[in-house]
This record gives sequence, structure tokens and C-alpha cells, in this order.
Amino acid sequence: MTPLERRASASLASIYALRMLGLFLVVPVFALEAARLPGGDDPALVGLAMGIYGLTQALLQMPLGMASDRWGRKPVILIGLAVFALGSALAAWAPTVHWLAAGRALQGAGAISAAVSAFLADVTRDQVRTKAMALVGASIALMFALSLVLAPWLAARIGLGGLFGLTAVLALGGMAVVAWVVPPEPPQHRDAWRGGLREVLGHTDLLRLNLGVFVLHAVQLALWMVVPALLVSAGLPAMAHWQVYLPAMVVSLLIMGGGLFRLERKGYLRAVFLAAIGLIVLAQVGFALSARAPSVGVLALLLCVFFVGFNTLEASQPSLASRLAPAAHRGTALGVYNTLQSLGFFAGGAVGGWLVQQHGGGAIFLAATGLTLLWLVVAWGMAPQAPRAAAAASVPAH
Repeated sequence: MTPLERRASASLASIYALRMLGLFLVVPVFALEAARLPGGDDPALVGLAMGIYGLTQALLQMPLGMASDRWGRKPVILIGLAVFALGSALAAWAPTVHWLAAGRALQGAGAISAAVSAFLADVTRDQVRTKAMALVGASIALMFALSLVLAPWLAARIGLGGLFGLTAVLALGGMAVVAWVVPPEPPQHRDAWRGGLREVLGHTDLLRLNLGVFVLHAVQLALWMVVPALLVSAGLPAMAHWQVYLPAMVVSLLIMGGGLFRLERKGYLRAVFLAAIGLIVLAQVGFALSARAPSVGVLALLLCVFFVGFNTLEASQPSLASRLAPAAHRGTALGVYNTLQSLGFFAGGAVGGWLVQQHGGGAIFLAATGLTLLWLVVAWGMAPQAPRAAAAASVPAH
């Protein structure tokens, strides 16, 4: 990477990290802590409150991604972070699950993922873009791992409201990074921005990636409707869940980092991509089989398998999407991509809560297995990617 690419990658990854730490601090304890509020005895309502963030994200990712093509990435990112901070403050105050859902919905309206990803794609060359996206993915994964350690401890001391208050502070920190650390954005993405949605929606491989990101995040969020309860049933109290989550996450990152970039350079990205989807399928089947008599050791192993697949796909999918998207319409393409990601997040929470209520936790793993198998079939037709060394070597001009 050039110095500019390193600075842009690190600063944009830190924006993701600050924002996602706030989100992830809530996820491991949300279902347990929300049950203490009025309305918290309804699993479907709790699932809706958890997942509605994804619905409002889905509604606004595409418009804000298109706006970033037209008016620039930085203004959209700053406005989105401000809205996210307001939603966090509302959720911190919420006296009932209904108000909590309103705060989560406002959080989701700060939909900046498309603008941040497009910004990163604007300032990196093709041959280093997966590495840049992986840096973002690694920062998100590390924040997730950190949240798994901190969330139960913080929830016991400051409660769910305090966690949302901390989320608002982290969002304000992200705004400071955008204003003073992120390098200036290139102007060329603002040219020829019209007609991008039609071109993006007609691209078959982009549509495959959009389906994939929907499935991946629906499965991820639905998993957290069940796994914490399984660990408790296996004899591990909530305060000790980090002892499973953290090692599984760290090991998965080491495996992903040790193989993904080397195989990509040799032109095996498609094979790695399909294998990662297969690992998600394998993990869901394992969870379904172990749900009746959960064991801490088996659950830890299955989480590690899931995280290897998940982290590999989190690094490779947005990189592929940014490469396939026309340069003038990157914000639009990544807006569509992140819309499907957010819809997956919403579906995982809302449908996952309904499945738990109606059919028990095992139904989530069966549904996730079916969805992921469908994704594997659709992804099989993806065109092979050229070895990274063969990519164009031009450096972005700023």
C-alpha cells in the first residue's frame, strides 16, 4: 500500500470500528437485558427491536449511497454518524421496548456503510483493495471480540441504557475522525453519476453478492437469538461467555488472515469464497444437531467454524462488489449491497424472534441451513477472479 492508501484504510477502518463497537456492545446482551423492560416478555417484540435497525438501514443505504456519488462521501458520512448518535441517545433513554425499537430505528437511519466502502474503494487500487477491505473487516471483528468481553461486564454495571449512551459517544468520536483524520476525497466519483441504479441492478455477479450479503447477516443475527441461551443451558453463565467468543474469534481471524490473501494472489478467490459459504452451512448443521444437548466445547468449535467463514466473506464480498461496480456508480452499487445487508440484519432479528417464539431455537438453525445452501447454489456460477498480480497497477490520482 502507498502511504495515502494506508492512511485512508486505517482511518476509515477506525470509523467502522467506533460505530460497530457501539452496535456490538449491545448484541450479546440485548435479548437478556431487553427482557427487563416493559414489553420484554414478548420474544417477537424483542426480536423486532433488535432487528429494526436493519430495516431503516435498508431503506436509506441506497439513497445515501447515491447521494455520496453526487455530493461526496464525507458529508454523507458525517450526517449519518450524527443521526446514529441521536438514535443511540433515544435508545439510552427508552423506558419500554417500544421506545427501544424507536431508538434502534433512528440508529439505522444513519446508514453510512455504502459511503464509507465507496470512499475506501475510491482511494485504493484493485490489487490492494481486498487487503484494505480486510482491514475494515478485521477492525469490525476485533470490535466484536472486544464487545463479547466487555458487554456482559458493562451491562451489569451501567445497564442497556448505559451501553446505548456509550454508543452515542463513540459515534461522536467517529465524526471527529472524519473531520480531522480521514484524507481528502477524490472528486472524480461525482462525474457521470446518473443512471447508476439501472446499470447496477442489471449486473448478474453483483446480484449474486447482494443475495449473499443478505443471507450472511440474516444468519449472523439470528444466531445471537439462540447461542447465548445455548451456552447458558450448557452451564456457562452469561458473564463468562467471552471465554468462548473471544478465542473462537481470534483463531478464526488468524486462519482467515493466513490463507485469504495468499490464495487471492494465486487466483483462488472463487474457491475460497465458496468454501467459506460451505463452512457457514457446516456450522448451522452442527448447531442444529447439538441444540438438544449443548456442550460448551462443541459450541465453541462450531462458533470458530462459523467465524472463519463469516470473516472470510466479510473481507472478500465488499472487495468483489467494489471491483465489479462501475467506478462512477460505486456508491450506488455499494448502497444496493448494503441495503441487502441491512435487510438481512432486520430479517435475522425479526424472523429469528418469531421462529424462537413459534418453533424454538432449533428452527433458526434449520432455516439458516436452507438459506445458506441456496446461497451456495447461486454463488456457484460466479466468474473466476484473475490473480491479484494481474490487476491494473495504476495508483489513484489525488
